[in-house]
Amino acid sequence: MSAIRSADTSDLPRIAALLDAESLPTTDLTTSRIAFWIAEDHGDLVGVIGLEQHADAGLLRSLVVVPAHRSAGHARRLVDALEAEAGARGIRDLVLLTQTAAAFFAGAGYTPIARDKAPRAIQDSTEFRALCPASAICMHKAL
Repeated sequence: MSAIRSADTSDLPRIAALLDAESLPTTDLTTSRIAFWIAEDHGDLVGVIGLEQHADAGLLRSLVVVPAHRSAGHARRLVDALEAEAGARGIRDLVLLTQTAAAFFAGAGYTPIARDKAPRAIQDSTEFRALCPASAICMHKAL
């Protein structure tokens, strides 16, 4: 069983390497205010998820689990941890963009929405405007 904890700045190189390996955006990791949580198994990074807060809305970013550790529940536990923290931070709506995980997020209670229905602050984020392609599915969950 992996442990989930808040990431700190010393974790950023490992997070960036994992995101790069899965072709997820990394160009704004040091300029955007993203809080990350990581799943570790015996000290090895096995998964990561990020949250970019914009007032009472949040952009769920960069959920990834190392291929050898998939189907072990890490992704769901990371989402649960992020949602709990988002709620504690006063976030009422979570939005995400995905090209590959719409079915997973639907199973976690997220529903597809048109990109222009996302909160304005989320639409103005770097990921929304420039990093994630227009073909990505936009999904939403009220907390």
